[in-house]
Amino acid sequence: MTNKEQKSGLFISFEGIDGAGKSTHISFVQDKLMQRGIKVITSREPGGTPLGEALRDLLLKEKMHLETEALLMFASRREHIAQVIQPALDAGTWVISDRFTDATFAYQGGGRKLAIDKLNTLEQWVHPHLQPDLTLLFDVPVEVARARLDATRTLDKFEQEKSDFFNDTRNEYLRRVAEFPQRFKVIDSSRSIETIQQELSEIIDALCAKLTR
Repeated sequence: MTNKEQKSGLFISFEGIDGAGKSTHISFVQDKLMQRGIKVITSREPGGTPLGEALRDLLLKEKMHLETEALLMFASRREHIAQVIQPALDAGTWVISDRFTDATFAYQGGGRKLAIDKLNTLEQWVHPHLQPDLTLLFDVPVEVARARLDATRTLDKFEQEKSDFFNDTRNEYLRRVAEFPQRFKVIDSSRSIETIQQELSEIIDALCAKLTR
């Protein structure tokens, strides 16, 4: 079963290492879609549901075994899909999620070094027929991302990791891009906000034009 056979809304995920700036642009894309008369909701991972938000608090603060961390990420995701994402898509609503499964491959797989085949198994169990229709990867050199984080807020346990962790996380994101080029758009997030939003406008315009053909 393909995405198009099981839903009428579209699913867009935002990805990138911490400090890449992706969250800055979610409301911009949401507004662009709403201006076109498209019903759209935004959510996030881990989180998106009351249970997911409780798990998010644990995942961002508590130390735990790597496999426990990955399992909790997918537990939160299963609830997120069941309670938020799939019902919205089925109703024709577009969904924008701040992170989805690519983040787990990048952080727990690339950064933490959990075997990718284990993540593949979890992905096939939790959402075998659901992938984003479009994934926007906000890519930026690690040193730029680190400087942004250090200037903005108190860091969670992932944001406190060393540069090697984020280099490995970024590399896994880029490996995913190479594996699934049809759904990824890589955004050079080292540029100005205005330049990035111009590119995002062009991507959204092209996506909507394709759907109306």
